[in-house]
Amino acid sequence: MLLLIFQIRSRWYALEASQVVEIIPRVHLRELPNAPAFVPGLLNYRGIIIPVIDLGIFLEGKTTTPYLSTRIMIIRYQVQQSNASPSQSMQSPKPQYLGLIAEQVTETLERSPADIIDPTLPTQIGHSLGGMILDDRGMIQYLGMDKLVTDLGSHALLGLMQGSENSTPRSEFQEPRHPPISSIP
Repeated sequence: MLLLIFQIRSRWYALEASQVVEIIPRVHLRELPNAPAFVPGLLNYRGIIIPVIDLGIFLEGKTTTPYLSTRIMIIRYQVQQSNASPSQSMQSPKPQYLGLIAEQVTETLERSPADIIDPTLPTQIGHSLGGMILDDRGMIQYLGMDKLVTDLGSHALLGLMQGSENSTPRSEFQEPRHPPISSIP
């Protein structure tokens, strides 16, 4: 499995590269009043509004350092609709998007799932932290997106954007949707 590795402070983390849609530079975010400290704001990602999480605050308790290599990883994950009607439950889960800010988002690493060692120690954020991967950098903490999304959902953050009708990003070449000029008073 291909992993994207990144740093938070001096610690290395990894997540599955297959869940990463795009990596973008840090951009200006729309602040959210009364949001948790680890949510610096919202991002307009190709026509959809997505929440952005500062992994530095969420995992380490300190803001991510704005290095040149600090990036926003756009992650796609699936949402099972628990309130779905029987006809809706036949449909496949709806994809959602989330931005994750991290430092040193510049490398990948190939490992097998058997290389992830379960530390079996409870942590304060415990649910989102997976096992450890040993590498020449030292120990790399694996982040399971399912567990991370569950932790974030407990903060009622991810429900924020799930009502959006437009859940598919527009291509950068796609024309924005504007009303016809004749309908503008």
